Order: sequence, then C-alpha cells, then structure tokens
Amino acid sequence: MARPSLCAVYFVLATAFASAQDAALAPAVKEFVKVNAARVALQHVRVIDGTGGAARDDQTVVIANGKFEYAGPYREESAAGTQVIELHGYSVLPGLVGMHDHLFYPGGEAIFHEMGYSFPRLYLAAGVTSIRTTGSIEPYTDLELKKEIDSGKRPGPKMHVTGPYLEGPGSFAVQLHAITSPEEAVKTVNFWADEGVTSFKAYNFLTRAELGAAIQAAHKRGIKLTGHLCSIGFREAIELGIDDLEHGLPVDTEFDPAKKPDACPDPSKAVANLSQIPIGDARIQNLIRDLVAHHVAITSTLPVFEIFVDGRAPLQQRVLDALASDARNQYLENRARISIPNSARYGAGGSPWPAMFELEKQFELAFVKAGGMLLAGEDPTGAGGVLAGYGDQREVELLVEAGFTPLQAMHIATANGAQFLGELDRIGTIAAGKDADLIVVRGDPSTNINEIENVETVFKDGVGYDSAKLIESVRGHVGMN
Repeated sequence: MARPSLCAVYFVLATAFASAQDAALAPAVKEFVKVNAARVALQHVRVIDGTGGAARDDQTVVIANGKFEYAGPYREESAAGTQVIELHGYSVLPGLVGMHDHLFYPGGEAIFHEMGYSFPRLYLAAGVTSIRTTGSIEPYTDLELKKEIDSGKRPGPKMHVTGPYLEGPGSFAVQLHAITSPEEAVKTVNFWADEGVTSFKAYNFLTRAELGAAIQAAHKRGIKLTGHLCSIGFREAIELGIDDLEHGLPVDTEFDPAKKPDACPDPSKAVANLSQIPIGDARIQNLIRDLVAHHVAITSTLPVFEIFVDGRAPLQQRVLDALASDARNQYLENRARISIPNSARYGAGGSPWPAMFELEKQFELAFVKAGGMLLAGEDPTGAGGVLAGYGDQREVELLVEAGFTPLQAMHIATANGAQFLGELDRIGTIAAGKDADLIVVRGDPSTNINEIENVETVFKDGVGYDSAKLIESVRGHVGMN
C-alpha cells in the first residue's frame, strides 16, 4: 500500500484545523471573517516585522494553523488548500499591542460607560489585536468579555484585564471604590487576582503606604502594577517598586513646589509649572536615569493630551460616524470649549498644554534614547475624541512626530508591549512559530506613517477579519454601548 505524501498529510491536518477553528466561531463573529483558510499565503507584500528593522519589499508571508509558518523573500505558494492573496502595494505589520486601552467611554458628570459592544470591534478593526485595559470601571464585565472573545462568541482583541482602579478617598469618579489602608489595598489585589485579572493600576489618591502594599501584593502573585499618579511622585513610586507609569510627565506632580507628601496638588497648577521646565533640566534628566536604572516602563498616551491643545487634534469623520448622537454633540462641545481664547480660560499665562504636549514628546524621545522601555497606548477618555483603535493609530503617528522613525514607532506599538506583557515569544513581531496576528494596510507606513490608518484586513490567530465591516457595525454606537 502506498503511503500518503507528506504534503497530503499536512493538507489533511491543516484542513482539520481550519474546520475546527471555523466551527469555534459564532455566527456573530463569522459575519466579519474575510479569510479563514487552512493555509494562507500573502504574496508580493511589504513586510514591517516589528523588530524595528528595515521594511522588506516583495515578500511572502505564510500562515498555517493560526501561526506564522514563513516570512521571507518572495516564493510562490501552490500547495493544495493554500489561499493565495496577492498584495502588490500593500504592507503587513504585527498586530498592535495597546497598553492603555480601556473598554469605557466618558459620559459626562464623572460617569463612565462600558463600551462592551463597540470598543472590542473598533480595536480589532483598527489592527489592535492585543490590549491591556489599564484600569477597569466594570472589571467583571471586562473578564466576561475576554471569555466570550477567547471562545469565539464575539469579535475583539486578545485582552489582558486590569483590575479596578486602586484609588484612595477624593476621586472625581463615583464609580471608583476608595481604599483607606494598606491592608485594604492588599485585600483588593488578592481578591481580583483570584478573579482572573492580570495587572493592576494605581490612581490619583493612594498614599505611599497603600501603593507600596499593593505593589508587594501584586508582585507576590506574579502581577505587574502600573500607575496614573498624583499624590505620589514618580521617583517615590520608583522607590516603592512600581513596574510602569502611565502618561509620562503631565501627571508627575513631584515638580510642583506646592506638592505635599501623600497629597495631590492642584493638577492644573502642577501642569502649568511643569510645562515651563526645559527637557534638559537636571530634575527631568535625573528622573529619566532613575526610570531606566530601575527598569520602570512609561506608557505613552499622546492622543489624550493632544486634544487639550487647541487646533491640534484632527476632527475625523470616522470618529464622528462612530459616535452616538449625544456623544458626538458632547465631543464637539468639548472641542469648542478648548478653542475658547486662552486668556479667558487660563488667565494671562494662557493654556499650558501646548508647551506641556511638546515637553512630553521630548521626554519620551529622551527616555528611549537613554535605554527606557516606552509602551504605546491611547486612553479613550478626556474630551471624548480618542476612540478605541483609532487612538492607537494616532498614537503611532504622534510618536513619529515626537522624533521616532516610523519603524521605531511601530516597534514601540508592537514588540515593546508584547515584551512588557511577557508574550514576546507569541506576539509582537512577525516570525515563524508566533501567533499570526497581522495587519494588512494599503500603502507603506514605513515611509508615511499616516498610512497605518489604511487597514483593510486584520488577522488574529490566523483568521482574517474585514476591517470595514467591523467599523460599519458600530456606526453610531460609541457612547451608547
């Protein structure tokens, strides 16, 4: 009896895998699937592999069994069961890893609404295949959404769920529980670690004792802790062992002469003071050295700060189309308020945000040049114009504006996030054996970073999703669900 050829055996196995994968997807997910073959070959495509290395033209990328099988110089693929897609004029890059990507949206009056329907779809549509929620308003909702996405019941990115905000008394948001002791901080960390969250985020009003206790408790569970701080300065947090700091300089209050221990000064005055300090100031340079020496990452969220600068943030039709009518009106009103002449809003000194925004870009560039680990996020809060996925793309564009090359910016937004999450062996770059998380874009973002917005197909675990269909499905939903 003749033995079956190796190719025939491979074809049977690959077909079985594709059939099983297809069966695992609910109809609500299948309607957005564009590519789901046993084996897929993307031919004549430009590869930006996420390592920061040069883009490579006329390449072939082969996806099989949900993994990258090959990524290299063009070769013709004709094996049985292979779906060949010709991509002249297109580029592929790893799925973005969004490191400050909430699943909620500001609803006004210090209330935040969970976007469990629209945001997972928008993240995936924009090419964000993995997210860290970096603070949850509804942590149980986030955990259940993760389960449904992982099981193929709804479309969305791979999720790393952060626990509820670790906050002290005095928060502006009524949805945040107030921790009042180090013991309660430890109890909170342990409870939510048991529930399945994989990171924690400290917020504005914790004391140093509470933050230190939370960090130690998280580290005992093998979990990292980040922070958007106010009552605690960055260098104090470094000494306590924090792993990551969100937003960068705009929220570091240690430079404010009015700062008192364990107390949050007036944030507006703190920003106004800091915005006048040059990047070469010894205090900022010493902070950078401390961050690098202690391996503390910084998460860049430039889009949420850009919107505070009058005339800077682009008013995109795709954002307006995604917003529910009330949310759209609120966003446009917020933009109009930001445009009120500076003297009317901030006094004779004018708004500090133009200078603060430029200083933050300089800080991020200097931090990376010194050897720091910069992560990319968006933070869909603020004035309401930073939407899931779209904000991640804008973040990469703004990193280029800050002085990074397009290849460096894409490396920050892919491989760096994967490395911080401990998943660089699975995601973050295009390499044989890794999960086939991939963005197909029209054009060449390695030379024109704005073309990162031209997403047409997003592969997650080897399944290609139709970006346009996902976007259309949430038209008019953001701000509502």
